[in-house]
Parts: sequence; structure tokens; C-alpha cells
Amino acid sequence: MTRPVPHLRAAYPHLHPTPTRWADNDVYGHVNNVTYYAYFDTAVNTYLARAGVLDPQRGAVIGLVVETGCAFFAPASFPDALLVGVRVAHLGQSSVRYELAVFREGEDAACAQGHFVHVYVDRGSRRPTPLPAELRRVLEGLRVDQQG
Repeated sequence: MTRPVPHLRAAYPHLHPTPTRWADNDVYGHVNNVTYYAYFDTAVNTYLARAGVLDPQRGAVIGLVVETGCAFFAPASFPDALLVGVRVAHLGQSSVRYELAVFREGEDAACAQGHFVHVYVDRGSRRPTPLPAELRRVLEGLRVDQQG
């Protein structure tokens, strides 16, 4: 298995400001690994909600996370100010692969980067459904070639 190389901030079309919280640190004095997944989820869902294509309470189509991964390169800790980069690496009929990276303020190389895959499903049946046209349009704005 080849270890990934940290991506650069410029590789991400959207950067979501994410302040660390006191509770994000673990007993080792850095942001705990599971917290990065919360940063990822928050960055993507905030972007989609602000674009008007995510209604978590009433939307007919919802995205379920079916795969995740994260690589860590350097620690972050409270009170670091972070930026979470968001991009779309693959856009399928009913799925999206998001790639995300965490950058400390003033640094161009990611301190962590990862991905998750959403499969979009009908809220009631939980069966995969095609991406709504407006959601696809918004996601196209985040789409990039797969390169660091």
C-alpha cells in the first residue's frame, strides 16, 4: 500500500472554516482521529445546505455514507483555526465520492486528508435513486480531476 502525499490547499475548490474546540483534543494533546470525520461531514453538509440542495428533515433524497477513509500527516490541536477543503472526485448516477483535506491556518499542505462516498437514496424506501438535477449541478461545481 502506497502512503498518500499531502494535498495542497489550491487543489480544493471550496474551503470551509473550522475552528477547533477544546473538546476536540484527546489525552495526547491533539485533535482525536474521529473528530476529523465530523469536520468532513460538517464541511460537505454545510456546503450543500447553503447551496439549497440539502434538507435533512424533509428532503425526498438523502445521502448515506457507505465508505470513509482518512490519512494523517501532522497534528492539529486546540486552538488551531482549520480550513476543510472539499472537492468531488467522482460523480455517479446515485453516488458521489467526496475528497476532503484539513489545513491549518497559514499552511498549504494538508495535515489530514480523506474521503467519503455518499449513496443517495429515497428517504422512505432507502433504495438508491438518481441524483436530483439541482444537486448534480451543485456537485459539478466541486468536481476536479483526481490529482493532489
